[in-house]
Amino acid sequence: MSLSIPSSSPTAAYNGPAVSSTAAAAPPAQPATENAPYVIKLTVAEQAFQLSLQEQTVPQIANQLSLTVEAVNSYLGITNST
Repeated sequence: MSLSIPSSSPTAAYNGPAVSSTAAAAPPAQPATENAPYVIKLTVAEQAFQLSLQEQTVPQIANQLSLTVEAVNSYLGITNST
């Protein structure tokens, strides 16, 4: 799951972290284009949380993310009280 956030007025292009001259050369960063959306990659736990905010049930979230119900419960901090 990716979340795209369009930006109408980017303030500056981000070219990545500064690299010391002793580090291995990395490929040059691609310059930001004015209409390029920002892409945020969420962890599985963050995806589960976002889906829960959209009022999806735990079984629906588990199915959508190919997880077990127990895994989703764990990500969401849901405990079974028996």
